[in-house]
Amino acid sequence: MWSLRAATEDPYDTFLVVSFISETRILAMNIEDELEETEIEGFCSQVQTLFCHDAMYNQLVQVTSSSIRLVSSTSRELRNEWNAPSGYSINVATANATQVLLATGGGHLVYLEIGDGILTEVKHAQLEYEVSCLDINPIGENPNYSQLATVGMWTDISVRIFSIPDLNLVTKENLGGEIIPRSVLLCSFEGIPYLLCALGDGHLLNFLLNMSTGELTDRKKVSLGTQPITLRTFSSKNTTHVFAASDRPTVIYSSNKKLLYSNVNLKEVSHMCPFNSAAFPDSLAIAKEGELTIGTIDDIQKLHIRSIPLGEHARRICHQEQTRTFAICSLKYNQSNTEEPEMHFIRLLDDQTFEFMSTYPLDQYENGCSILSCSFSDDSNVYYCVGTAYVMPEENEPTKGRILVFVVEDQKLQLIAEKETKGAVYSINAFNGKLLAAINQKIQLYKWMLRDDGTRELQSECGHHGHILALYVQTRGDFIVVGDLMKSISLLIYKHEEGAIEERARDYNANWMSAVEILDDDIYLGAENNFNLFTVRKNSEGATDEERGRLEVVGEYHLGEFVNRFRHGSLVMRLPDSDVGQIPTVIFGTVNGVIGVIASLPNEQYLFFEKLQSNLRKVIKGVGGLSHEQWRSFYNEKKTVDAKNFLDGDLIESFLDLGRGRMEEISKVMSVSVEELMKRVEELTRLH
Repeated sequence: MWSLRAATEDPYDTFLVVSFISETRILAMNIEDELEETEIEGFCSQVQTLFCHDAMYNQLVQVTSSSIRLVSSTSRELRNEWNAPSGYSINVATANATQVLLATGGGHLVYLEIGDGILTEVKHAQLEYEVSCLDINPIGENPNYSQLATVGMWTDISVRIFSIPDLNLVTKENLGGEIIPRSVLLCSFEGIPYLLCALGDGHLLNFLLNMSTGELTDRKKVSLGTQPITLRTFSSKNTTHVFAASDRPTVIYSSNKKLLYSNVNLKEVSHMCPFNSAAFPDSLAIAKEGELTIGTIDDIQKLHIRSIPLGEHARRICHQEQTRTFAICSLKYNQSNTEEPEMHFIRLLDDQTFEFMSTYPLDQYENGCSILSCSFSDDSNVYYCVGTAYVMPEENEPTKGRILVFVVEDQKLQLIAEKETKGAVYSINAFNGKLLAAINQKIQLYKWMLRDDGTRELQSECGHHGHILALYVQTRGDFIVVGDLMKSISLLIYKHEEGAIEERARDYNANWMSAVEILDDDIYLGAENNFNLFTVRKNSEGATDEERGRLEVVGEYHLGEFVNRFRHGSLVMRLPDSDVGQIPTVIFGTVNGVIGVIASLPNEQYLFFEKLQSNLRKVIKGVGGLSHEQWRSFYNEKKTVDAKNFLDGDLIESFLDLGRGRMEEISKVMSVSVEELMKRVEELTRLH
């Protein structure tokens, strides 16, 4: 798909050329600003178009498998044609306003120049392998003429740079692996020339390109999707961006001389081209299977927020990648029926359109408490498991609940198994191919058994008592971390030989927990109901049993928010090549609707930012003169202690908003240059 102008000097595009396997259609904007089909007489429309471009002297170029056609954009008539040598067909082609580069079968590379009604074959080169993709996008001094061509090769899986017009090989870069380059692009971001090279498996390589020597350096690789990618440039707000069309469409842009990647909220995109028409300035034409969309890209930002009205309260949510669905536990208030004022459901939603696909109503008084997508050992299916509780008006604590196991078949929820429990199933986890459930004060492990009649059931294997209410559970390997209603965090271990769960250690402080997460093998993170965060460490090196049985509090911090949930993950695309790519992050969600990020920094970075934070505290005054140090101190009914082993990222990032004078003040105390400080803090902002 390509957009063309009606004259070289036109500010806007008029035509949209859409190529199919055996024909080419041309669309144009009519007076009513609608797209309608039209003809360009000089174009050959009974065949597939390989490439189109605006050319100098009010001309258009069309490349098909047999020829290059030069057509007047005003009279729409054919002005010149270059035919491929007999017995050869053109496989790939690219062009700009004055140049055409194409490759035929047998590894022939042909370079032509466009004149007024003239196509001149300037140079022909024979390569040892077939060519898979080409580009001559001009990124040098002259916007209409490129001095370099980039060529992706079959067989040796390489990308090469040739000089133009003599087609001399300047650089050859082997890509490694077995996946061929499907799309190459010369482009310039913030004045820095790059070569982007997209592979057939959804990986993208980027190189810095030296325009004078053609040398490629600083190779970086990111995974954007799983399908072949095609690359196109487009401009938005007067800056150049690149659109990578594939099963996970992405916009590539540059900020502070670093390439960034922003996901586009579209399903698979097969082709994209800029379509800057008078009616839709700065738009993009996007082709998906069977449909063509014209739209604009918002301000390119790292985070897109979209609200989906459900018409009811969603209490729990879970995603299942294999079926591309979400399952939610939701509740609807029923004004008309006083007998049953609340109705609870398990709903299945499409993960792209968010439409309800299927609903399983829960019993009267039954609430969904936990939900999980998992699979079991010796069973290849993926299931949704839901833990429920019967909340009876006369009971203080539920004495009955269920574990429901569903499979998604034909876009519907099918109940495969159910297990009655003696209490509320507050939490469920996948655990060594089994299911671990927290039921009131007990942790229970179930295995997935095949009955003689071929049906499946959950069978209790072992359990662990000793909690007041086991509300939050996380697992890692054989370790189980439990957040209790009021007895803080405890660590259990599952012993395979004995088939038993035992307590290994606990935190003896009284914390009323609201969420827990495992940060690594030894450090566990908790949130409690006085709006504090804290971390505890497993003391495996302790000398006595008593020491080993105690989880030592290592970090404390007042967040000022009631955390409901921690999840490992990131809100932005994390690139392995950046300095922060290796830093693990946990996202949290709070009662007030805040989403936040907790990152585990390496020691050297922590000490650096701790020093920066203490200097910023002296310079940045809190609202109403309140002390930042006091506000961030861990505080509950029993004690107030200074925050330790936690830093306030918002305070540190506010360094970037300071005036130059203030920055220099801090730079002097830290004896680090302002530029270095800005660079380090900006790196930190890439975590979210």
